[in-house]
Amino acid sequence: MRLRWIALALAASSSLFAQTHTYQQTRNYVLGGDGGWDYIVPDPVNHRLFIARQTRVLVVDENSGKLIGQVSDVHGAHGTAIAEGTGYGYATSSEDKAVVMFDAKTFKILKRIPAAEDADAIIFDKPSGRVFSLNGDANSSTVIDAKNGTFLKNLPLGGKPEYGVSAGNGKVYANLTDTSEIVEIDSKALAITRRWSTAACKQPVSMAIDTQHHRLFSGCRSGVLAVSDYDQGKIVATLPIGKGADGAGYDPATQNIFSSNADGTLTAMHQDSADQYHVVENLTTPIGSRNMGFDPMSHRLFVVSAKFGPVSPGERKGPVLPGTFTLMSFEAK
Repeated sequence: MRLRWIALALAASSSLFAQTHTYQQTRNYVLGGDGGWDYIVPDPVNHRLFIARQTRVLVVDENSGKLIGQVSDVHGAHGTAIAEGTGYGYATSSEDKAVVMFDAKTFKILKRIPAAEDADAIIFDKPSGRVFSLNGDANSSTVIDAKNGTFLKNLPLGGKPEYGVSAGNGKVYANLTDTSEIVEIDSKALAITRRWSTAACKQPVSMAIDTQHHRLFSGCRSGVLAVSDYDQGKIVATLPIGKGADGAGYDPATQNIFSSNADGTLTAMHQDSADQYHVVENLTTPIGSRNMGFDPMSHRLFVVSAKFGPVSPGERKGPVLPGTFTLMSFEAK
């Protein structure tokens, strides 16, 4: 009987690993231009990518790699959110302590909305019809009505937020990197309803979500990814990832989770069950490719990088060399 159970377990394990996918780089697009960059935000329905680049947000066709247009006159571009069903997009303009509202077709700026210091990531919550900017140094979230760009509230979060997600059920979640916590926001009442520790996962930054199994994936700068059960408000698993995580994604079709890391790795993990996971592989990417966008329709992963010049005294890295800014995509083999 014992041998039979062992055989069954091995068969299940073999079947499980056969379902996982390994990935390879498939495309390489040189976009050029100067300046640094931040979040890569896919617009799957329109096959576009919004890439923040200091003074503007690039809009790129993800199939051809061509620059479609850009949202100009953004002062400290970081995050972008496309408000589905409104025809508008929103981008953080951190140097202005503001959020810019733009036309999602023409990319023309329509208005500037006061936010708070260090307006960074920004997300759209469809159930409430609101946009939430995550303001790092202000320890808050600026809430905006997505249909008309009206400021609603600066909501204190009790810590420094990084990335967040909408669960599509009236709840928004965000990582608090300085307190190593996740905070839950009621998107209609605009109130904090819960918070919990990310435990061994220190300095949570990136976040992705599995709405089917009610799981959050927080990539931490400490080289750990934490999996939370957001119904229970607790960590159920942790996995090793590369150092300097800044981007995360989840593919419900393959049940794979991804973390892009500044150390030149892109960690792919598989969800064996709601509470069990394993690392599939660590892909090699250029050093500094810490930002990532995942398109659940095309199942492509997108990262960016560039070559840098000499480092000046007091700086962490040198300037981006002209013409070297590059977009790369990865797909399952």
